[in-house]
Amino acid sequence: MITSSQFLRRALIADAIFSGVSAVVMTLDAGALAPFLNLPEALLRETGLFLIAYTALVGWLGTRPQVPKALVMIVVAGNAAWTLASIALLFSGAVSPNLLGTIVVVAQAIATGVFAELQYVGLRRSGGEVTT
Repeated sequence: MITSSQFLRRALIADAIFSGVSAVVMTLDAGALAPFLNLPEALLRETGLFLIAYTALVGWLGTRPQVPKALVMIVVAGNAAWTLASIALLFSGAVSPNLLGTIVVVAQAIATGVFAELQYVGLRRSGGEVTT
C-alpha cells in the first residue's frame, strides 16, 4: 500500500467519470451508436459493460487515501494497452468505422493515453509504502 497523492486521486476520479459516461452511453445506446459510427453493436455494448466494472474499480481507487501500488500500476498499464489496442483495431481491418467512428476511436484512445500518463505521474508523486 502507498499513500495516494492528491494528483493521483484526481487523475483516477477523472478517469472514472470519463469511463462511467462512456460505459452508460455505450451500454444503453449501442444500437443507436453502431450505425452512426459504423462500428459493431456488440463491440460497443461489450466495451460499455467492461467499462462499468472498470469505472467502479478506478472510482474506488480514486477515493482512497492509501492504495495498492500494484493495482494502480495495472490500471496505468491497462490504459496504455487500451490506447495501443484502439489504434491497432483501426489498422487491423476488423472494423470499418466511418469518419466519425474513426474520430471517436482515436479521441478515446488519446484520452485514455492521457489518463495513463497522468496516473503514472500521480503514482510517482505518491508517498512511500504504508506500514501497518
